[in-house]
Amino acid sequence: MNDKPAYFEHGADIGVIGRGPTLEDAFAEAARATFAIMAPPDEVAERLGVEIDFDEPDVEFALVTWLNRLLAEARLHGAVFGRFELSRTGAHYRGRAFGCQWHPAIARGTEVKGATLTALSVTQDENGWEARCVVDV
Repeated sequence: MNDKPAYFEHGADIGVIGRGPTLEDAFAEAARATFAIMAPPDEVAERLGVEIDFDEPDVEFALVTWLNRLLAEARLHGAVFGRFELSRTGAHYRGRAFGCQWHPAIARGTEVKGATLTALSVTQDENGWEARCVVDV
């Protein structure tokens, strides 16, 4: 028995970035980047929509909450999403995702299991907002 813990390297993470003139647009683009790992957005028809409501005062944690809630809804409905809308009033976020049920005509990419706190960053500069984090695949 070895007294030291053992580790190994693996490439099971991808960094996603969303940019936009508003925080909400940057979050929507981060969601689009996340779901584009799983399926090409141009192959996702808008046949169903889901609503996401949550409260989170910290904008960085709000990004992770948004992405993880979207991933949970996709799993719940057996769906993939391709378009996203988000509005915010203070710490309350209300969003919608539009997509369809998975079907054989949609090219399957890599499943995204969840958004993480790794490399989590939500920043604003003169060009707008950038939201980024690492997703586990």
